[in-house]
Amino acid sequence: MPDLKTEEMVVQMGPQHPATHGVLRLEITTDGEIVRKINPHIGYLHRCFEKHCEELNYHQIIPFVDRCDYLAAMNNEHGYVMAVEKLLDIEIPERVEYIRVIMSELNRIASHLVALGTYGLDIGAITPFLFTFRDREKILDLFEMTSGARLLYNYIWIGGVAFDLPNGFVEKCFEFIDYFLPKLKEYDDLLSYNKIFIKRTAEVAIIPPAVAIEWGITGPNLRASGVDWDLRRDEPYSIYDKFEWDVIVADGRVGVLGDSWSRYYVRVLEMEQSASIVKQALEGLPSDENVKSAVPKKVRPKEGSVFFRSENPRGELGYYIISDGSDIPYRLKMRSPAFCNLSAISDVGEGLLISDLVSLLGSIDIVLGEIDR
Repeated sequence: MPDLKTEEMVVQMGPQHPATHGVLRLEITTDGEIVRKINPHIGYLHRCFEKHCEELNYHQIIPFVDRCDYLAAMNNEHGYVMAVEKLLDIEIPERVEYIRVIMSELNRIASHLVALGTYGLDIGAITPFLFTFRDREKILDLFEMTSGARLLYNYIWIGGVAFDLPNGFVEKCFEFIDYFLPKLKEYDDLLSYNKIFIKRTAEVAIIPPAVAIEWGITGPNLRASGVDWDLRRDEPYSIYDKFEWDVIVADGRVGVLGDSWSRYYVRVLEMEQSASIVKQALEGLPSDENVKSAVPKKVRPKEGSVFFRSENPRGELGYYIISDGSDIPYRLKMRSPAFCNLSAISDVGEGLLISDLVSLLGSIDIVLGEIDR
């Protein structure tokens, strides 16, 4: 036995072909089943988003923003147009604000449904994936009814929205809320409190509050570590201060604060709060306002710069824009929440089993289009 020697082995986890959806490669140094070091390789989906923005006018950038986080395109648009509107210092019709909040919160639910379903698939549960995508389709039907598209919308415009809500949208949206809320109990029975799922996620890959803050983790992943922070409440934008809702912070009811189960379950509870916001917005929706009345024909901000951040389903999405007085931004920088969230994996993942690293990665809920840009 004293003569036996072990040596570390490098394992490649994940695809690296650019035609593969969600291209992330983890170069893992292992000692048996134990992860000793993680080196994430990103950039396979890099499309020069920020450089493109220096060649396009402010209106033309919106479709490119859609393609960064393609699971939350409405939220991306909402943050971007608010940054430009802050630069222009223009006032938005109240009906537009309500419509934007409705679309953003519906998209938050749709994004979280993908996170839940695919996370279950990562752990080995197939049925929840089918259920969550079944319910997400109903949201995509509402988006298609409004904008004509199901994934990339180009709907939220600078100064307004592309189209007013079509006839029947409000009624169908109420129907969806009434249908959806009971489904949360179904997800709990299928996945959240499934004994095998809990064994795979509870007390696994713990991110303490100090570590989360140090790495710039935001959104559900930060609140899962017990940090009570949400831009919609703490730095209110749009009309979020008009609604009654709760910021979901993990309480360690299963496992411990900051573990993979907490990161998963915060998203389950957030969907309930988003549904409540949508319902309140539908009930208070102003009528008889032109949703394009404030849309400028040509956007030409005065010289200066602006930074604006909003609460994306994956965390704090920020836009820093420098204007030189022309109709094309001199510089546009996106602060990607998923990029910062993923950065912590090299720290948090050390010492885990390889199987637990899968649990960690899935619980972070990354979108590579936003990370690579």
